[in-house]
Amino acid sequence: MTENATGNETLVPAILLRAEDPRPVVGITAAVHGNELNGVHVIHRLLEQLKPVHLHRGTIVAVPIVNIPGYLRQQREFEDGTDINRIMPGRANGNESELYAHRFIDRVARHFDYLIDLHTASFGRVNSLYVRADMTKPVTATIARLLSPQIIVHSAAGDGTLRAAVEDLGAHAVTVEVGDPQRFQRGLVRSARLGIVEVLEHLGMVDDLSDPDTHDVIECKRSYWLYTDRGGVLTVLPNVTDTVHEGDVIARLQNVWGDVVREYRAPEDGIVVGKSVNPAARAGSRIIHLGVVAAR
Repeated sequence: MTENATGNETLVPAILLRAEDPRPVVGITAAVHGNELNGVHVIHRLLEQLKPVHLHRGTIVAVPIVNIPGYLRQQREFEDGTDINRIMPGRANGNESELYAHRFIDRVARHFDYLIDLHTASFGRVNSLYVRADMTKPVTATIARLLSPQIIVHSAAGDGTLRAAVEDLGAHAVTVEVGDPQRFQRGLVRSARLGIVEVLEHLGMVDDLSDPDTHDVIECKRSYWLYTDRGGVLTVLPNVTDTVHEGDVIARLQNVWGDVVREYRAPEDGIVVGKSVNPAARAGSRIIHLGVVAAR
């Protein structure tokens, strides 16, 4: 993908499964952020299931680690400190991270008809299994629901993201947040894998391989983070996927002597999509990611 200062190439692993009819092309990517590893295991387990299977049509392009330099450093960012999921599609004549992003789009992602981009929370935070998708787009909404996560959050793709870059090229794309950073969580990995299989079945690429997880999926019309307004020792009370109601206490902030200096309350009814688990809170630290549930 690029070359380091010794002239050696940085190679990105990609696994292809291809039928005689090569379309559609489904890209499954993980570790765009180098410490977000549940998606790596999702891809490994998915390939274990699919390799003996005859693809009826289409191509699967699985990229278990997009951000190789970040993965090697066990960090979210690229080696120059840039979040490459904020600079897609990069630049052919750009700096290190921009060139890396450009070449990934040009050599790999531009071929996708569909993208399932696997992420996790960042250090100090935890996530539910949730999908970010533009639910105003019928094809994208169908994919999001087939993935059968705990929560779906309606969200247009943000500028600079891999999802936005491939959508600009005409692909249908969703982001799947699979739990927590720098670890494998078997239950969430299994659920994400089963959801991807459902998508492949829907596209006519594979036979019915397994029964999907059956549970209610909560769809949110929007979501946002709540933040502290001062620093201290933070305790966040609800867990991910918990329902909270307007006025509920969601967190307490103590000073270093143990005195409660702030209580934070839910501004409206919603569901906890993600939360902070880092007690050391500066002013402006995240508390919870609150999803506002769509009317059914």
